[in-house]
Amino acid sequence: MPNRVAAAMSLIAFSLCLVMGTLAGNAFSTVVLRAMGAMLATLVVGLVLGAMGQKMIQENVNSPEKNLENSESNSTPRDR
Repeated sequence: MPNRVAAAMSLIAFSLCLVMGTLAGNAFSTVVLRAMGAMLATLVVGLVLGAMGQKMIQENVNSPEKNLENSESNSTPRDR
């Protein structure tokens, strides 16, 4: 999951920088270098966000199972 998030974010950033740089009338080399820099920076940010998201999902999926196990082991018959 982190790789897919990072790849998607970085490709969006790259294409956006290419389009905006071209519309601004910048030179080809300037546009491509800035777009590649933005792509690399966004790749790192995407990897971090993807890893955090995956960890959060795993914790939330495993949490109900742990809570169920804990409640079953801690439940004792009540005296009436």
